[in-house]
Amino acid sequence: MGYKEEFITFMVRSGVLTFGDFTTKSGRRTPYFVNTGNYKTGAQAARLGDYYAACVQEHAPDGVDCLFGPAYKGIPLAVTTAASLYRAYGRDLPYCFNRKEAKDHGEGGALVGYQLQDGDRVAIIEDVVTAGTAVRESLAFFDSLGKAVKVTHLFVSVDRMERGAGDKTTLDELRQDYGIAVHPIVTVRDIIDYLHGRPIDGAVVLDDHRKEQMEAYLAQYGARD
Repeated sequence: MGYKEEFITFMVRSGVLTFGDFTTKSGRRTPYFVNTGNYKTGAQAARLGDYYAACVQEHAPDGVDCLFGPAYKGIPLAVTTAASLYRAYGRDLPYCFNRKEAKDHGEGGALVGYQLQDGDRVAIIEDVVTAGTAVRESLAFFDSLGKAVKVTHLFVSVDRMERGAGDKTTLDELRQDYGIAVHPIVTVRDIIDYLHGRPIDGAVVLDDHRKEQMEAYLAQYGARD
């Protein structure tokens, strides 16, 4: 089993990938939901970092100088990914994250961890990108630092493959608008193909009915070629 399939099973067992009747922040009713806020143990954090690190190593074995985790959910993701990259691949990449409000005492500043330098190539580590707001805010944040940094990669856990502002997915819009190489650990299509009819710990979580619901959702809201 590859790391993508292991990650899908891991999300189900962690209660992060669930199926039912949900409403997204954009107001769309969806038959599945990815809630990364349900990760809550040290073991889960360690394994999550391993999956992100495997994705980083596969798609960006070089060309990255720093990992950036947008506050707040991106902070532990960047930290655990950096730790896993060192432990599994011997890559000691620095990491940093932004403060929601700049600190005006002590060391001050709006950046915690590694201090970005001119010419640094940055990879953003995020959970699930819906509208791309956090990524665009991160790009504006980098501009505010007055540093000539380049965001080269974006790593996310799941690509929902939904339309953004136009007919493309939000991730494709980020690729097109900013020239960022975007890499999900898995896509919703990976999830459907792997989980349909497959028992996890003795129970099938994606049966024929739920698969039909997901296919209908993608037909309605999925990106158009």
